[in-house]
Amino acid sequence: MKAIAYTQHGLPITEPTALVDITLPVPAPGPRDLRVQVRAVSVNPVDTKIRRNVAVDAPRVLGWDAVGIVDAVGSEVTLFQPGDAVFYAGDINRPGSNAEYQLVDERIVGRKPASLDDAAAAALPLTAITAWELLFDRLRIAEGGGEGQTLLVIGAAGGVGSILVQLARQLTRLTVIGTASRPDTQDWVYALGAHHVIDHSQPLTEGLARIGIESVSHVASLTHTDQHYAQIVAALAPQGQLALIDDPGQLDVMALKRKSLSLHWESMFTRSSFGTPDLQQQHVLLNRVAELVDGGVLRTTLGEHYGRIDAANLRRAHAHIESHRAVGKVVLEGF
Repeated sequence: MKAIAYTQHGLPITEPTALVDITLPVPAPGPRDLRVQVRAVSVNPVDTKIRRNVAVDAPRVLGWDAVGIVDAVGSEVTLFQPGDAVFYAGDINRPGSNAEYQLVDERIVGRKPASLDDAAAAALPLTAITAWELLFDRLRIAEGGGEGQTLLVIGAAGGVGSILVQLARQLTRLTVIGTASRPDTQDWVYALGAHHVIDHSQPLTEGLARIGIESVSHVASLTHTDQHYAQIVAALAPQGQLALIDDPGQLDVMALKRKSLSLHWESMFTRSSFGTPDLQQQHVLLNRVAELVDGGVLRTTLGEHYGRIDAANLRRAHAHIESHRAVGKVVLEGF
């Protein structure tokens, strides 16, 4: 089968060998595995971080978003059958989706939204899982809850922010404030449903003051948390909550003490990495997202389509993610 891999970490994405086309054997499914014929993928910051930072002694296939057709199933599979159209974000400890065929545990797979084509659906899984878990599992906002409370989403125009804003606006009563620094990204965040948008290139507390908000009860910091941290602490109300997904070098947690602020990490790979008892919640979650999409409640967050799945186009996609100027998701389709 065709696949795209990196064979040496740390190479700049401008190097032609940073990602290369290779050929691999078609894998055989384990007991709970689906073998999926991959039709479309999207690219996430995790792809670029691993390519830059994780050493390899054999070619490693990246990719943690996919749409495809179930080609074969393991002996203990009960949730799907061959021919089913599915979408998923996979497991960081297994070969990724940048290959014609991929193995994935059925418990972290959902049915593809019927109303979307493959490319539009591929934009959703990783960011939808991350945003859902951050909002409902980490910050513990109840569906239909949040009346009188405010959520500030830092980096709202990116992949996770683009689905988090929608979930918070459509499924809770929170006042949703997104941050974006350019006119096009600000328009995008408003279109996704944010009540307000402020510029994160300016002090957050000043931006909030301009829209008449003194403090917020919840912050979802999705990028550059270390740069915004002092302003986040200042903007949070006493007993507020901060959830983050990025990788700040260090955070002074003592800054949270005076206001009794709580800190929450979200990593959508936690359940699959540790085989948690609630692993199948990601299957349930993705099916719910598909229902919401097909019901017109949520929209795809596809930003740009970069053509077919090959090393050259994936290098372009990685470069775009690394520029930190992506709006929505970058998707590739077909081999």
